[in-house]
Amino acid sequence: MREPVGLRERKKRETRLRIADVAMGLFMIRGFESVTVAEVARAADVSVNTVFNYFKTKEDLFLDRMDVVEDLPSQVVRERRPGESVVAALRRDFLDALDERHWRIGLNEGVDVFTRLINESPSLVARVREMAERREELLARTLAEDADADPDDMTPWLVAAQICAVTRRLTDHAVRRKMAGEPLDRIAADLRVQAELAFGMLEGGIGGYGTRRPPPSASR
Repeated sequence: MREPVGLRERKKRETRLRIADVAMGLFMIRGFESVTVAEVARAADVSVNTVFNYFKTKEDLFLDRMDVVEDLPSQVVRERRPGESVVAALRRDFLDALDERHWRIGLNEGVDVFTRLINESPSLVARVREMAERREELLARTLAEDADADPDDMTPWLVAAQICAVTRRLTDHAVRRKMAGEPLDRIAADLRVQAELAFGMLEGGIGGYGTRRPPPSASR
């Protein structure tokens, strides 16, 4: 009897998560460069082929939430509220993540260890840079599609570049301070001030871009 699709998918997710968790444990103990995929497979009790079925490269195994990080700004834009601009939607999302002490903006325990592992590996540094470039590209394409922009219109790309630069710098600021040993509460309080300033500057320049019109019924 064939397993229900839901059960198969759940088992796949569980296997993927187990492999990623085992790998990260090894990376944190010995460093990224010192651990092989074969060692991860043995520790997770799977074959090397199984590891590569879930993760194309060893770097993907370390950055197992890469797809989420890359697509998130685009998702926020796609789901923004009626009457809400692109900048306002991304500002709201960033401040919500700040309140949650979310890992994606560098406000979680362990981000200092995670960052040191990246900095010690040239291949991870390169992959993180690629991830940032891909994130910006996806956002630009989402903005262009949303605005039905002409292929030669640079505006969506310029907007995406400015927004991604701001969020990246804010996150880097939080991570550097965590690595210096500051408590998260102090970092978060200051980061809110810096974020309000940064997004305020964006609002002053590109704040009206991409404002979603309310549905016709809303204006009656």
